[in-house]
Amino acid sequence: MKPDMRPHFIVGNWKMYTNAAEARQLTKAIVDGVYTMSMGDRASVAVCPPFPYLALVGEILKESRVALGAQNLYPEKEGAFTGEVSPTMLLDLGCRYVILGHSERRHKLGESDSFINQKVRVALAAGLDVILCVGETLGQRKADQTTAVLDRQLIQGLAGVSADTLTHLSIAYEPIWAIGNLGHQATPEQAQEAHSLIRRRFSQIFDEKSAQTLVIQYGGSVKPENASALLSCHGVDGALIGGASLNAGEFLAIVRAGIIEAQKKGRSA
Repeated sequence: MKPDMRPHFIVGNWKMYTNAAEARQLTKAIVDGVYTMSMGDRASVAVCPPFPYLALVGEILKESRVALGAQNLYPEKEGAFTGEVSPTMLLDLGCRYVILGHSERRHKLGESDSFINQKVRVALAAGLDVILCVGETLGQRKADQTTAVLDRQLIQGLAGVSADTLTHLSIAYEPIWAIGNLGHQATPEQAQEAHSLIRRRFSQIFDEKSAQTLVIQYGGSVKPENASALLSCHGVDGALIGGASLNAGEFLAIVRAGIIEAQKKGRSA
């Protein structure tokens, strides 16, 4: 695949927000908005609601152009794991995607690279498409540790992953210092530099062909106001969106920006 011919992948991560009525209203608005867009094969869209609303949202998404994703899973098919959710349960509800290694789970809930790796391998083996999140803290960036942190998260997070499953894997770069923090937004140049680093490391772990087809999203306070600038960057193949995905108008504006920038890249490739 030629550089920048990769489709843009726009994902909404609703985190622990919405109630049933809000989830229903938001999903319908997104489905209706995406229906009017001309995406072709240049973009794809998914939403990841909280576990209690997966079935509700999934029912509305049926036959639509928006895929269903989950925010996490436990790396076992079944068992005595109170409060956890298995990959087979997610598939049963119609999930195609699952977010793993999100910074909030790493830093607030203490998930290790090895545990995240278990999840990645189990999810891929079950047939789910994985969005693996990586990213550094502000302290790590200031200490010039960004490369070391991303290397560790990629090498350990992808250990034992079969090359045959890589078409079902995408990476989301989420600089933790830029998430929900208007005082420390990443510039397009910083995003592009990190994405280039991730792709280069991925090529060393696997091979150059796999690295060139790998979709790498950016996640970190993506808004309609900065979406075009970020998504126009070489090597930035989409966005993992938090807060803005809870507003249908804002989310759809970012989807639109993703489609437009993907089309521009396609013409220039």
